[in-house]
Amino acid sequence: MTSDLLHALPAINASLNGLATLLLTVGFVLIKLDREKNMKAHRAMMLSAFTVSVVFLICYLLHKGLRAGAGEAVNTSFAGEGIWRWIYYPMLISHVLLAMVIVPLIFVTLWHAFKGRYQKHQKWAKWTFPLWYYVSVTGVLVYFFLYQWFPPA
Repeated sequence: MTSDLLHALPAINASLNGLATLLLTVGFVLIKLDREKNMKAHRAMMLSAFTVSVVFLICYLLHKGLRAGAGEAVNTSFAGEGIWRWIYYPMLISHVLLAMVIVPLIFVTLWHAFKGRYQKHQKWAKWTFPLWYYVSVTGVLVYFFLYQWFPPA
Protein backbone atom coordinates (compact mmCIF):
# COMPACT_ATOMS: atom_id res chain seq x y z
CA MET A 1 0.00 0.00 0.00
CA THR A 2 2.72 2.48 0.98
CA SER A 3 4.71 1.55 -2.12
CA ASP A 4 1.67 2.16 -4.32
CA LEU A 5 1.11 5.55 -2.73
CA LEU A 6 4.80 6.39 -3.03
CA HIS A 7 4.66 5.75 -6.78
CA ALA A 8 1.28 7.45 -7.28
CA LEU A 9 2.10 10.70 -5.46
CA PRO A 10 4.23 12.32 -8.19
CA ALA A 11 1.34 12.06 -10.68
CA ILE A 12 -1.13 13.23 -8.04
CA ASN A 13 1.12 16.20 -7.27
CA ALA A 14 1.43 17.10 -10.94
CA SER A 15 -2.35 16.87 -11.30
CA LEU A 16 -2.82 19.16 -8.31
CA ASN A 17 -0.39 21.67 -9.82
CA GLY A 18 -2.21 21.43 -13.14
CA LEU A 19 -5.55 21.99 -11.42
CA ALA A 20 -4.14 24.99 -9.55
CA THR A 21 -2.97 26.41 -12.88
CA LEU A 22 -6.44 25.96 -14.36
CA LEU A 23 -8.13 27.59 -11.36
CA LEU A 24 -5.68 30.50 -11.42
CA THR A 25 -6.34 30.97 -15.13
CA VAL A 26 -10.12 31.00 -14.72
CA GLY A 27 -9.90 33.33 -11.72
CA PHE A 28 -7.67 35.73 -13.63
CA VAL A 29 -9.90 35.74 -16.72
CA LEU A 30 -13.04 36.28 -14.63
CA ILE A 31 -11.69 39.33 -12.82
CA LYS A 32 -10.34 40.82 -16.06
CA LEU A 33 -13.62 40.34 -17.92
CA ASP A 34 -15.88 42.10 -15.42
CA ARG A 35 -14.58 42.97 -11.97
CA GLU A 36 -17.94 43.82 -10.42
CA LYS A 37 -19.94 40.99 -11.92
CA ASN A 38 -17.33 38.26 -11.41
CA MET A 39 -15.82 39.13 -8.02
CA LYS A 40 -17.49 36.23 -6.18
CA ALA A 41 -16.53 33.74 -8.89
CA HIS A 42 -12.98 35.13 -8.94
CA ARG A 43 -12.78 34.72 -5.16
CA ALA A 44 -14.04 31.13 -5.42
CA MET A 45 -11.44 30.27 -8.08
CA MET A 46 -8.57 31.82 -6.16
CA LEU A 47 -9.56 30.22 -2.86
CA SER A 48 -9.89 26.91 -4.69
CA ALA A 49 -6.41 27.38 -6.20
CA PHE A 50 -5.09 28.12 -2.72
CA THR A 51 -6.77 25.02 -1.29
CA VAL A 52 -5.45 22.82 -4.10
CA SER A 53 -1.97 24.26 -3.55
CA VAL A 54 -2.15 23.46 0.18
CA VAL A 55 -3.23 19.89 -0.63
CA PHE A 56 -0.33 19.71 -3.09
CA LEU A 57 2.12 20.83 -0.40
CA ILE A 58 0.83 18.18 2.02
CA CYS A 59 1.12 15.47 -0.66
CA TYR A 60 4.57 16.70 -1.67
CA LEU A 61 5.84 16.51 1.90
CA LEU A 62 4.18 13.10 2.31
CA HIS A 63 6.01 11.88 -0.79
CA LYS A 64 9.34 13.10 0.57
CA GLY A 65 8.64 11.45 3.93
CA LEU A 66 7.62 8.15 2.33
CA ARG A 67 10.77 8.13 0.20
CA ALA A 68 12.94 8.75 3.24
CA GLY A 69 11.05 6.09 5.20
CA ALA A 70 11.59 3.60 2.37
CA GLY A 71 15.32 4.27 2.46
CA GLU A 72 15.25 6.04 -0.91
CA ALA A 73 16.88 9.33 -1.77
CA VAL A 74 14.44 12.11 -0.92
CA ASN A 75 14.92 13.77 -4.31
CA THR A 76 14.49 12.05 -7.65
CA SER A 77 17.59 12.21 -9.83
CA PHE A 78 17.23 13.72 -13.28
CA ALA A 79 18.14 11.17 -15.94
CA GLY A 80 18.26 13.55 -18.91
CA GLU A 81 21.53 14.35 -20.63
CA GLY A 82 23.05 17.03 -22.81
CA ILE A 83 20.92 20.09 -23.59
CA TRP A 84 18.09 18.72 -21.43
CA ARG A 85 20.18 19.27 -18.30
CA TRP A 86 20.68 22.91 -19.34
CA ILE A 87 16.92 23.28 -19.67
CA TYR A 88 15.86 21.25 -16.62
CA TYR A 89 18.16 22.54 -13.88
CA PRO A 90 17.59 26.31 -14.37
CA MET A 91 13.86 25.62 -14.49
CA LEU A 92 14.06 23.48 -11.33
CA ILE A 93 16.14 26.03 -9.44
CA SER A 94 13.80 28.89 -10.35
CA HIS A 95 10.79 26.70 -9.47
CA VAL A 96 12.16 25.82 -6.02
CA LEU A 97 13.23 29.37 -5.16
CA LEU A 98 9.96 30.91 -6.32
CA ALA A 99 7.95 28.19 -4.56
CA MET A 100 9.49 29.41 -1.29
CA VAL A 101 8.89 33.08 -2.14
CA ILE A 102 5.31 32.62 -3.30
CA VAL A 103 3.93 31.31 -0.01
CA PRO A 104 4.12 34.60 1.93
CA LEU A 105 3.06 36.53 -1.17
CA ILE A 106 -0.10 34.43 -1.45
CA PHE A 107 -0.92 34.98 2.22
CA VAL A 108 -0.45 38.76 2.00
CA THR A 109 -2.46 38.98 -1.22
CA LEU A 110 -5.33 36.92 0.20
CA TRP A 111 -5.22 38.87 3.48
CA HIS A 112 -5.78 42.17 1.67
CA ALA A 113 -8.71 40.64 -0.23
CA PHE A 114 -10.27 39.27 2.97
CA LYS A 115 -9.94 42.67 4.61
CA GLY A 116 -11.62 44.35 1.63
CA ARG A 117 -8.48 46.32 0.75
CA TYR A 118 -8.92 45.67 -2.95
CA GLN A 119 -6.45 48.27 -4.21
CA LYS A 120 -3.68 46.76 -2.05
CA HIS A 121 -4.85 43.29 -3.03
CA GLN A 122 -4.57 44.22 -6.69
CA LYS A 123 -1.07 45.68 -6.24
CA TRP A 124 0.14 42.53 -4.51
CA ALA A 125 -1.67 40.29 -7.00
CA LYS A 126 0.27 41.86 -9.88
CA TRP A 127 3.37 40.17 -8.43
CA THR A 128 1.76 37.15 -6.79
CA PHE A 129 -0.29 35.91 -9.73
CA PRO A 130 2.50 35.50 -12.33
CA LEU A 131 4.87 33.95 -9.79
CA TRP A 132 2.21 31.54 -8.50
CA TYR A 133 1.29 30.69 -12.07
CA TYR A 134 4.93 30.04 -12.98
CA VAL A 135 5.43 27.79 -9.95
CA SER A 136 2.29 25.81 -10.80
CA VAL A 137 3.21 25.35 -14.47
CA THR A 138 6.84 24.47 -13.77
CA GLY A 139 5.68 22.01 -11.11
CA VAL A 140 3.90 20.08 -13.85
CA LEU A 141 6.94 20.35 -16.10
CA VAL A 142 9.25 19.03 -13.37
CA TYR A 143 6.99 15.97 -13.10
CA PHE A 144 7.14 15.37 -16.86
CA PHE A 145 10.90 15.80 -16.96
CA LEU A 146 11.47 13.43 -14.03
CA TYR A 147 8.82 10.76 -14.52
CA GLN A 148 7.63 10.81 -18.12
CA TRP A 149 10.29 12.15 -20.48
CA PHE A 150 13.40 11.04 -18.57
CA PRO A 151 12.25 8.44 -16.01
CA PRO A 152 14.77 7.04 -13.54
CA ALA A 153 16.38 3.75 -14.57
